[in-house]
Amino acid sequence: MKTENVKKTRLPTKEERLQSLVNDYTTGKQPSLMQMKKGVISKAAFLEEAKAHIQEYYEVAHEEREELLTAFEQYIFGYSRLSPLIDDTAISDIRIVSHDNIRVKKEGQRMAGGVAFLSEKEYRQFVEYAATKNQVNISNMNAIQRFTDTESHPDFILRFTVSMPLVNTYSEPYLCIRKIPKNFPEMKELIRQEMMSRETAELLVRRFRQGSTLICGGNSPGKTTLLNALKETLPDNMAILVTQQADELTTKFHPDMMFLHSLPGSGERQIHYDLKHISIAGLTMDIDFFIIGEVKGEEALYLLNAAYTGQICAATIHAPAADKAVNKLVDYAMYDSRYSRNELMKMMDCFETLVYMAHYQVRQIYALKGWNEQKQELTYERIL
Repeated sequence: MKTENVKKTRLPTKEERLQSLVNDYTTGKQPSLMQMKKGVISKAAFLEEAKAHIQEYYEVAHEEREELLTAFEQYIFGYSRLSPLIDDTAISDIRIVSHDNIRVKKEGQRMAGGVAFLSEKEYRQFVEYAATKNQVNISNMNAIQRFTDTESHPDFILRFTVSMPLVNTYSEPYLCIRKIPKNFPEMKELIRQEMMSRETAELLVRRFRQGSTLICGGNSPGKTTLLNALKETLPDNMAILVTQQADELTTKFHPDMMFLHSLPGSGERQIHYDLKHISIAGLTMDIDFFIIGEVKGEEALYLLNAAYTGQICAATIHAPAADKAVNKLVDYAMYDSRYSRNELMKMMDCFETLVYMAHYQVRQIYALKGWNEQKQELTYERIL
């Protein structure tokens, strides 16, 4: 009796079904995901629609449909394989070099993350999903993007920076995630963490309230953490405006603190507001204290103008020492200024305190004493 060889069709795995479903919602059904993100439809309504979609297009048993929906919910409202890293309070940064090379910074030390995506395809799909979820376009016209997720995690604000293969040397996207605690440490906690002594903290709080402050350092030394804590010490009767590129600075309880963030343009959306635009808007508001989260460009001139006209100001900036922060701010201000360098340096005497940070510690504090007309330079006094 002749037997025929019957080729069996391999059934998709649970993982493959999940990735297929996620792909459905980052391509053809993307509008539903965007409506849920914007609050047009509720989470419950979105999941009911997903359940109906599974029932119609996925030929699986009832129990498997429920499992698929649960996995999809965890994926959509979390961050898939990265969720354990995001949940880990000791991890501050996640760097994805490739789908199978995920690095983290844990308690200040860089190490392997201990997780990986199954394939380059799954990783690319995750990047596209993360962008879609946060209403960001990563087409070839927008191959480098920064965006912030303030909603997905109860404990952290997530700041994403992604660069796509169009501008990368290798074939996979690069993705960096900075985790900013929502319950950020206040000054007393920073003392316990040995960022500074109690005496130094009291000195900084006093000077922060009295005059403009510039906090500088390299990458990730704690500049934003210190600024976040210092601004919470401002009295309730001060009106405060915070402008920033990403939503890193927040408030726990101050009743009169407004926050504006920049809005980058894209190929499809030409409207944009950078820190320069929102800093100019800040000058027209009735405020007592003006803060720029991090100075990186032309907004420096408007920060300087605000301080020079009597508003108390504060900002962070990249610089290798406290007395070098002034030069860096003036360099940025000259991008959009008709003033000479010396004129801008003279204006800098409206800043009273310069702070340098390294390795999560306050290392230098300078008092800016004013402009020396004879020497044509600013004078400083080191107080720490």
